[in-house]
Amino acid sequence: MSDSKPNYFISVLDNRCPRCRTGRIFKERNPYNLSATVRMKDACPVCGQPTEIETGFYYGTGYVSYALTVALSVASFVAWWVLIGFSLKDTRFFWWMGCNAVFLILLQPLIMRLSRSLWLSWFVKYDPNWKEHQEVTITDRLVKEHQHNW
Repeated sequence: MSDSKPNYFISVLDNRCPRCRTGRIFKERNPYNLSATVRMKDACPVCGQPTEIETGFYYGTGYVSYALTVALSVASFVAWWVLIGFSLKDTRFFWWMGCNAVFLILLQPLIMRLSRSLWLSWFVKYDPNWKEHQEVTITDRLVKEHQHNW
């Protein structure tokens, strides 16, 4: 392992643990396996960082997912406007709406994973010396009976 700090954006896009930026946090690597799209490992296999910090931790990812879909919609709107254009005399705007809806539906598993990865990275900071520090345990904030009730 090199001494350089792993890139934050690459580790988030690749769904890596935010503490060590090495271990994968999702059980299934393929986001389009819809039965396991958001199933996460209980802890990072490399550094032991728990992925569910407290019960209901990932409820905030709805806001992140919403922001990502708005950003993608704005980007596709600008791209459509530049490449094809809009007019009040035809149905190009409605074609954009339909294409954008299909685009967002196809990207939804990726957006859900990215929003979870971003959300976790905002609450768990990178620790370059994670090998020397103790494994993180958060048992006092979790109730086993209520885990994974989303």
